[in-house]
Amino acid sequence: MSFKIAKVNPGTPAARARIMPGESLVAVNGRKIRDVLDYRFYTAERHLHLDIEGTDGRVRSVRVVNRRGGDIGLEFETYLMDKPRSCHNKCIFCFIDQLPRGMRDTLYFKDDDTRLSFLTGNYVTLTNISDDDITRIINQRISPINISVHTSDPELRAKMLSNKNAGRVMGYMKRIADAELPMNAQIVLCPGVNDGEALKRTMRDLSALYPSLRSVSCVPVGLTRFRDGLYPLTGYDEKSASETLDIIEAFADECKEKLGTRLFFAADEFYIKAGRELPPAQHYEEFLQIENGVGMLSSFREEFYSALAESGDISPETGRYTVICGADAYDFMSGLVDELLKRWHNLNIRVKKIDNEFFGTTITVSGLICGCDILNQLRGEDLGDAVLFTKNMLRSGTNVLLDDVTTDELSEKLGVPFVPIENDGGSFFDFFVKGI
Repeated sequence: MSFKIAKVNPGTPAARARIMPGESLVAVNGRKIRDVLDYRFYTAERHLHLDIEGTDGRVRSVRVVNRRGGDIGLEFETYLMDKPRSCHNKCIFCFIDQLPRGMRDTLYFKDDDTRLSFLTGNYVTLTNISDDDITRIINQRISPINISVHTSDPELRAKMLSNKNAGRVMGYMKRIADAELPMNAQIVLCPGVNDGEALKRTMRDLSALYPSLRSVSCVPVGLTRFRDGLYPLTGYDEKSASETLDIIEAFADECKEKLGTRLFFAADEFYIKAGRELPPAQHYEEFLQIENGVGMLSSFREEFYSALAESGDISPETGRYTVICGADAYDFMSGLVDELLKRWHNLNIRVKKIDNEFFGTTITVSGLICGCDILNQLRGEDLGDAVLFTKNMLRSGTNVLLDDVTTDELSEKLGVPFVPIENDGGSFFDFFVKGI
């Protein structure tokens, strides 16, 4: 097997060795390469001999000196140098199965690739790997691995994931833990399925994997209006969210006392649904699960108030703005805006809640808001000088929302700039007060 080289970055060891785009990598120090993980692992050595196949089909040996042990400068036709591994499960709570037809094709691809878990932080179920794959992870020290556990009960996990191999996860995780490789885990909780006593068992079993297991997020299931023919699930209400929080917090307190870390952290959504105050920022320790919606609002609040405390005698320019967010964040964002308005009377800021009509009003997080709902719910309103929203509404690195509506389209149709800000309280504060 060989891998065609799409680009050779200037000034890199590969460029100095006169490797050219269009040629192909065959082997590194005599070792065949399977994918990007092999490539990164084997090219980390200082002295390299690469077997390079030229465009004429001839293979030559190229000596490369990699003094810094980093990337030698080759880019390939695909990021993984291989096809991504798709999910073999049929999870009862799968969000992709709850998407309507007609969205962009990439949204329907179910990724379950341990290589992407290491490279980009994706969560994987470990149902489509083998014992040899685990051995490779251990031998190449591939970490951290982010694992979707959901339950440690083998029979229940096989049922939830509709995969007979799902019950092997704790054995795989034990091997990874014994090798002292870092892991993170998540539990998507479904009322009456894997919460209650099942959750208590899962937390007990997972806590035995500490310290290799660094953190576990507990996240409520998200249910759209497109569930015809799918497993019958209900969402969390105030009572069930509160009961589940009690279980998570009680066990996390035990872990804090015994292990020095809470280890288990509930998503912000649980606190909002239960009608409880968000914990302080220090509750979340290193914020290892912030991308999973765990501690995101508490971090945002701390950053905002830190910026407010350091603002001194700043006099912001007069402005009129609209801030949009999902239902979960509405009261939270309104509270922060009130703090700004109390201090600076020349600011005129309104917070507008966007109900998720596209996926259904049971979806309340800001990150799943679609452009069509923004257009429908803001049309005809006085939006001021600009509309602000956090970047987690956009596809990474783009100005595109989930339904392919762009911020340029929103600006054109509603007659006001749409301004994405970083998902942190300091950036939110700086926009209004410092004009940054």
